[in-house]
Amino acid sequence: MFDRLAAIARRYDEVSERLCDPAVVSNVAKLREYSKEQAELAPTVEAYRHFKQVGEQIQEAKQMLQEKLDEEMREFLRAELSELEDEQQKVTDELQMLLLPRDPNDDKNVFLEVRSAAGGDEAALFASQLLRMYSRYAERQRWKAEVIDASYTELGGLKEATLSIQGQGAYSKLKWESGTHRVQRVPVTESGGRIHTSTATVAVLPEVEDIEVDINEKDIRVDTFCSTGPGGQSVNTTQSAVRITHMPTGIVVSCQDEKSQLKNRDKAMRVLRARLYEKYEMEQQQELAAQRKGQVGTGDRSERIRTFNFPQSRVTDHRVGLTSHRIESILDGDLDEIIQALHLAERTEKLAAAAEA
Repeated sequence: MFDRLAAIARRYDEVSERLCDPAVVSNVAKLREYSKEQAELAPTVEAYRHFKQVGEQIQEAKQMLQEKLDEEMREFLRAELSELEDEQQKVTDELQMLLLPRDPNDDKNVFLEVRSAAGGDEAALFASQLLRMYSRYAERQRWKAEVIDASYTELGGLKEATLSIQGQGAYSKLKWESGTHRVQRVPVTESGGRIHTSTATVAVLPEVEDIEVDINEKDIRVDTFCSTGPGGQSVNTTQSAVRITHMPTGIVVSCQDEKSQLKNRDKAMRVLRARLYEKYEMEQQQELAAQRKGQVGTGDRSERIRTFNFPQSRVTDHRVGLTSHRIESILDGDLDEIIQALHLAERTEKLAAAAEA
């Protein structure tokens, strides 16, 4: 482990030197590349340097204990040594975590897709609540969130929507939201007071660059139409909304939130790249599917991950067994408790896998 840490520290110093090179400073692409690498290496290098510093302090304390000292000073040094050894173990654990394989998509922006599933109008109303929940969470994180495309029911529920979320580490925090979300409550359309169970699905896609997914213009069909709002009413009379169909895969993407057809086409292409990236990645990972079904789950939208029970004001994440009775706060975007539990579960699983390797 320590040979690897030393190599990372050397690489960090090399990158830092290059960032001072006028040739790099004047090259925007190179400057961005090295700045990103430096930022990624920095937490590991800082922890490694702290580990070495604590190690040196431990050695100094041990050497002093070998000298002729009064009992009061010895007791002080023993207490200090104990604290330093605890700190050393803490930093060692941190370094082990920092050296675990990192998801290359963690720093990316995301496209979050919400769809109503089983339950008719009630499922659509629940889907609209989930869309608001993620929008509020993005606000709490000071991320930028905008609805790329949405289709509503007559009652104001949501058939499906695509939400663009741009912010540092968006994918790292939202990637576990993919799956089936279940709601148990008395629907507003239910006169008998019976509790119904409905579902909505969520898919979280990392936004990818052009170079990561190559789309041939001959493989897409672009259609334009007038944008619509809730209930299907026309929003404008110009053909500004865009629908793109990827012929080889049959994937269809729409965007209508901009008044400009060109802007809608650009956003639709961004969503298409994300969906194709997900499709290709899932195909490559199929053979590892059994291994990926760990404590946190696969992230597949067909997997039931969470239940919102309104009569008991309860939210349960089935993957980690977490139950919270703050349903209103969670639906208002306070997802930190759940996301932190999922993050901890992933780290624990990775550490266990690394120990077995």
